[in-house]
Amino acid sequence: MLLVLALGGNAISSRNERGDIPDQIKQCSAVAESIVNLVLRGYKVAVTYGNGPQVGNIIRRVEACRDILYGLPLDVCVAHSQGGIGYILKREIDNKFRQFNMDKSAVSFISQTLVDPGDSAFSFPTKPIGPFYSKEKIEILQGELKWDITEDSNRGWRRVVPSPKPVDILEQNHIEKMLKYTDVVVCCGGGGIPVALKNNQLVGIEGVIDKDFTSSLLAQKLRADLFIITTDINKVKLKYGTPEETELDEMDIEEARYFYKKGEFPIGSMGPKIEAAIDFVMITGNDVLITLPEEIQDAIERKKGTRIYRRNIPKMHIEHN
Repeated sequence: MLLVLALGGNAISSRNERGDIPDQIKQCSAVAESIVNLVLRGYKVAVTYGNGPQVGNIIRRVEACRDILYGLPLDVCVAHSQGGIGYILKREIDNKFRQFNMDKSAVSFISQTLVDPGDSAFSFPTKPIGPFYSKEKIEILQGELKWDITEDSNRGWRRVVPSPKPVDILEQNHIEKMLKYTDVVVCCGGGGIPVALKNNQLVGIEGVIDKDFTSSLLAQKLRADLFIITTDINKVKLKYGTPEETELDEMDIEEARYFYKKGEFPIGSMGPKIEAAIDFVMITGNDVLITLPEEIQDAIERKKGTRIYRRNIPKMHIEHN
């Protein structure tokens, strides 16, 4: 049985703590126990993860040192976060294997995600990144660095970058082969390092890829038996944050589409998760769970979380690379 587990960025850094390295180690240790328990249940696990808080801090350090050190392009910032988070996750998973006296080890991949340079997202950058600036300061940076900018929730001004859809995961074949020899592969951090083909050469892209879309694409290509997306709420909810809020134990993809079109799942929060879930279920016919990281086991047993499933819809064909 193969499972793709997409960890939200807050599974790596808690919102209620500093998000520094000791905090990341503590969070990764907790989620590592859940991952090892999945292995004990008989699953091979491909672990993906969000990197929003971590790559945001990398960008803030780059900006703070702009007058002292050389800058870093965004694809390299994503690569740096993959190296750091991938190392901590692998180490903590390996520690749990040791704790359980299991002769096993995780593998961590630096992963590139191919995007289409003609994607319309490049014409309409929407993803805020990095620190907040005053209007005066960001206009200077905009002139020097050709940034696209936006005012963000009355907290200041920020740089915005494109968020194109993933086309392919370049290391997918290696991930698939490695899962034949080991039980846990950590990969596709932050949606993958964004790259495109220009004159038949790979080049880094100034953009970010939604990790839920990349995770869904990976799960489809691996023919995963189950796709789990963790987030910071216990279930998918309708009328979220209102007195009429309703928790959903399950929904089929037609219901998911209906609620998505009604605007129940905003683009900046639950929307990409629902869209990614629908894509996976349509292609594979297998289920998706959306749940808290600490409730993964209960969600598998239908005690917690929200299950999204297919109801009498034929599987679609996907080319296997």
